[in-house]
Amino acid sequence: MAGAVEEIVPPVKRVAVLRDPASAGESGMFTAIQSAAPSFGVVLSPFGMRDAGEIESAITAFARDSNGGLIVLGSSLANVHRELIITLAASHRLPAVYSDRIFVTSGGLISYGPNRIDQFQRGAVYVDRILKGEKPFDLPVQAPTKYELIINLKTAKALGLDIPAALLARADEVIE
Repeated sequence: MAGAVEEIVPPVKRVAVLRDPASAGESGMFTAIQSAAPSFGVVLSPFGMRDAGEIESAITAFARDSNGGLIVLGSSLANVHRELIITLAASHRLPAVYSDRIFVTSGGLISYGPNRIDQFQRGAVYVDRILKGEKPFDLPVQAPTKYELIINLKTAKALGLDIPAALLARADEVIE
């Protein structure tokens, strides 16, 4: 996810990562981001998002210095505070990458994450198999196989960012 921000805003050297420390799924995502950060030359600053006050103080404090970007990991807490996070990122002019398209359709800059429709369709296949007599514990756990990149050009313009044509060409959806 950091790569997309780097293509749009090359001087990003600091990245705040908003995460739910209690989420086991986010722990794996954060570890992956930590592993990739050195290759992008960025310093990560993890922040919790237990409540609105914590989110507001974290983003406000992080935004005091320049050359920053924001990654918001996907969790129920992120969805609960979606509007606040998007508003704070915009007001502090932080380019932000989210893990779910709903953030971008709500005014966020970029999302890169699993294609939810594909996941639901694959879930329906599991339901069909169970209804035909297969035991749920015999079915393998499946990771997402399709990911999507969504870009909001209106938000990019508001942030004064030019999205490279190559990145737009790779996007699964561009919101204008």
